Amino acid sequence: MNQTVSVAEATSDEAVLPARVQEALGELVGAAKEGLLALSVEVGLGVLEELLEREIDEVVGPKGKWNPDRDAVRHGHENGEVTLGGRRVRVRRPRARTADGESEVSLKTYGHFADRDQLEEVVLERMLAGVSTRRYRRAQEPVGGEVETDARSTSKSAVSRTFVHRTRQQLWNLMNRPLSDLRLAAIMLDGCGTARPRTRPSRPRCWRTSSTADSTSSRECCS
Repeated sequence: MNQTVSVAEATSDEAVLPARVQEALGELVGAAKEGLLALSVEVGLGVLEELLEREIDEVVGPKGKWNPDRDAVRHGHENGEVTLGGRRVRVRRPRARTADGESEVSLKTYGHFADRDQLEEVVLERMLAGVSTRRYRRAQEPVGGEVETDARSTSKSAVSRTFVHRTRQQLWNLMNRPLSDLRLAAIMLDGCGTARPRTRPSRPRCWRTSSTADSTSSRECCS
């Protein structure tokens, strides 16, 4: 016969939950005191660790079972970093190598969450919104004291490097965009001086105005 007990009674009885589960619940309670977002981050990082361990089982096979035909073997664990909003946080990730030991076997789950594109997008968005590099760390979401203490890529110099890299990449994409599909009907070049009276003459600016066959126009600076 099943007996219904309260959550408090269940968690207070050491015989109900394994020690590992009790330890995990204790960590979640600590994160919950810092807010819902901090709790969600703690749960999410725990889920990520489980996903990594599950993928390593799929790549090399279950731990402790001998398989002479396996293509890869376990190679311990090491510290890694994943992107969490506008910061990088440390995680413990498993490693695998090919059966002959020649090369590392990459894990798709870790590669997805370790990608820096999301970090660069957040940095670019906040910088364009007026957040300075000096105040960038203050504008971060409250993800928990322990996570925030170990977070990286939030210093003034790191944010500046990320912003420069992202804007340089976007400028390169803009200047090298294909124009084969653009049908121009007319191109007009125009120049104007920008020097004020009694000041040293400055370099004139050149403006290029183009009109397409569908009657749309654009104006760009070409100097």
